[in-house]
Order: sequence, then C-alpha cells, then structure tokens
Amino acid sequence: MTEAELKDFLNEKVLQYNTLDFIESDPVQIPHLFTQKEDIEIAGFLSATIAWGNRKMIIKNSIKMMDLMGNSPYDFVLSHSEHHLEKLNTFVHRTFNGQDFQSFIKGLQHVYNNHGGLESVFAKHQEATSVQKSIHEFKKVFFEANQPQRSQKHISDPLNNSAAKRINMYLRWMCRHDKKGVDLGIWKSISPSKLSCPLDVHSGNVARKLGLLTRKQNDAKALYELDTQLRLLDPKDPVKYDFALFGLGVFEDF
Repeated sequence: MTEAELKDFLNEKVLQYNTLDFIESDPVQIPHLFTQKEDIEIAGFLSATIAWGNRKMIIKNSIKMMDLMGNSPYDFVLSHSEHHLEKLNTFVHRTFNGQDFQSFIKGLQHVYNNHGGLESVFAKHQEATSVQKSIHEFKKVFFEANQPQRSQKHISDPLNNSAAKRINMYLRWMCRHDKKGVDLGIWKSISPSKLSCPLDVHSGNVARKLGLLTRKQNDAKALYELDTQLRLLDPKDPVKYDFALFGLGVFEDF
C-alpha cells in the first residue's frame, strides 16, 4: 500500500467507526450520561481509569461507580464526608478496589479545590506537540493528597516508558470534538493535534500490520513512533485514527 492508499484506507475506517453506534459498546458512553462539564470530565476520568479487560464489564462497573456517587460525581467529589467514602469499599474492578476508588475521590477533590480542576492541570503542562509531560505532571499533582502507594499504579507515567493507553484515551474523549457525537471535546485549552493514540494490543497489532509501527513492545517509545506516523497522515487530528486501528482490530480481526 502506498502512503496515499494507506491514508485513504484509514480515513474510510475512521468514517465507518467514528459514529454514534460506537458509543453503545464503549466506555465513552459513561461521560455521555452527564451534561455538566465537571460531571462529564470526572465520569470520563474514572471510567477511563478502569478501562482494561472485558468491555461489557468495564461499562457495568463504570455505571456502578456512578451509582455509588449518587450519579452526581462532581458534587460527590467536592462534598463527600468519610462515611460517604465507606460505601465505596465494596467496589472492585480487577486490581482497582474500594481503597483505590476512595483514593481517586480524594485526588480529584484535591485537583478541584487546589488546582482549578482536571482541564487546568493537564493544560498547564502541555508542550508544543505533546501532552505526555502533562500526564506525568498530572500524576504528581493527583497524588499530592497523600493517597496510598498502591493506588498510584492506576495512573500510568509516559516518562516512565508507559504508553499510558487509558489516560490518552481519556484525553481523546475530552479534547477531540469529532462532530459525530462520540468524543465530547469539552476541553478547549488543549489542541487535538497534540494528542497521542491510545496504544493497546489491538491498535498496536493493526499498526504493525499496516507498517505504521515497527517496535514490538507497546510502550512510550512505540507510542512516539506511531504518533509520528499518524501526524503525517493528519497533523490536526492524528488520534482520529484510533477509531480505524481499534475497529480493524476488535471488530474485523484484521
């Protein structure tokens, strides 16, 4: 495939999968349940945090998280007391448990009370062509509230050679306004041109088959390689190709 043919092929797949039908089988549906900006971004952050494993279970447990917060995540984050946190102890999604859930509520409260909210923290540390340092700095700010060490593994650090798939996916949801009703695009202070593809097993395997990626591990170095290729295809909206790579891998077994 020539570069032009590859671009045409991937653009067709973006059109095929970046549609409202995508929402019903994806955890992006969770932030779509809300209308207030802070509710959307908190719901998105928490559901993206547990977005690994079976997708139906991710969605089921994300809905359970919202229920445990009275379906008012922003109000819960700001106004909870210790006895409200106790009911979160029952929550489990793979290795993310009730203690981690409580830790994340405290981290979010710290971010909103002391740092101007999620968008403000991520926007503050963005670079000219990347938000990977933003993720690194966000993690430091988020865990300033003295949460348990065990909870820190649930936010990946790109500067520690992680592809940070889940948080890159979250940033796609928040920053990319796709006009299709899937990605919410409620953050205007970070350009979609700076976003990185959520690199996982599916997107990585498809990218290698298409010649977009040579590195075998799905790590930060592989992400940089993939991002470089995707930015050549569309400098303004490189992560739209996540829909193509993911769709080809998950729905077409490419």
